Amino acid sequence: MSAITIYTTPTCPYCLAAKALLKNKGLSYEEINVQGDRATALALMERTGRRTVPQIFIGETHVGGFDDLNALETAGNLDPLLEASAVR
Repeated sequence: MSAITIYTTPTCPYCLAAKALLKNKGLSYEEINVQGDRATALALMERTGRRTVPQIFIGETHVGGFDDLNALETAGNLDPLLEASAVR
């Protein structure tokens, strides 16, 4: 079963919004706090090409940040991605 992984920092409002969206859908996720963990932050940058958090993965699929996650939800494309990844 694929998992949802979200890379965050504790005070990031977009991280909080992304976690709330996932929780409201009844989804569990693994949260990885990159604050103060330079090695993890650098590895994440290399993996995604992005320097911001949150960065969200569904299985191995990089969704992007909160705006990307919210756009998927608004367009009705988040549930099909979750179903295809067997996250629920």
